[in-house]
Amino acid sequence: MAESDAARDYLIYGVEALGIYFQDDSQVYVSGNIFVYYEEGNPKSVVSPDVLVVMGVEKKQRRSYKTWEEGDKFPDFVLEITSKSTVHEDQGAKKGLYAHLGAKEYFQYDPTSDYLKPALQGFRLIEGNYLAIPAQISDDAIALSSQVLGLELRLEKGEMRFYDPKTGKKLRSHSESEQALKESEQEKLAALDKVRQLEERLKALGIDP
Repeated sequence: MAESDAARDYLIYGVEALGIYFQDDSQVYVSGNIFVYYEEGNPKSVVSPDVLVVMGVEKKQRRSYKTWEEGDKFPDFVLEITSKSTVHEDQGAKKGLYAHLGAKEYFQYDPTSDYLKPALQGFRLIEGNYLAIPAQISDDAIALSSQVLGLELRLEKGEMRFYDPKTGKKLRSHSESEQALKESEQEKLAALDKVRQLEERLKALGIDP
């Protein structure tokens, strides 16, 4: 469960942006903050990743995710939004558990930059152990590549976003997509208004546009 507005916002962004990106693939399941049970008959064997992606399972609504009902498939990609109360578990017991259960990639992000240095970290499962994913660092950004998703996670100006390296475009949430569409429509209307004003000035000068 998100402990702050920032954590909630990134949880929602991750689930929505990845859901939109994979919306046409019927064999990719994207979710977040859902109970993932990994041992049949033991309800205590459960985790609840902030953002998760499972490749090769049916895209459908689930009340919870039970690995034994999904071909013993654990999420391939996990993102945890780290906070003061979760940082030790996220970097310790939970990290070890995810490796044991076979999560191919495990990412952590600290929106406050108070508990993780650097604030965005990623690990890839190699022969049963997590190895740090090398970061591409520029003057104003940190980028980590996700082989599972075919995307980049970038930290720019204190904000974590997913990018498609093939297009260079940032993945948007539903609200961000709606805002971008609204701004595009406003720009079109403004351009049309300028054209109308120009036509009126030309007519005033006796010029037929």
